[in-house]
Amino acid sequence: MEEIFALLEWPAMAISLAAAWWMGSKKPGKRIVAFWMLIVGNLMWIAWGWGEAAWALIALNVGLLALNVRGIRKNEDA
Repeated sequence: MEEIFALLEWPAMAISLAAAWWMGSKKPGKRIVAFWMLIVGNLMWIAWGWGEAAWALIALNVGLLALNVRGIRKNEDA
């Protein structure tokens, strides 16, 4: 099981980085895609953090996940 968690680290980083790129778009639709990508990245970081007992990382990503949900809601109104 630990091997599965270990495999999440690099894809989580790549998804988070790609989402940050998309976040710079002036189009609300692209920003919504970026927020969804960030949510996927948050979930992957949470899973990886659980496997590594990285509780601060988990707490950070739970908070970021909430902010990303807020971002989706705000951009749907735009």
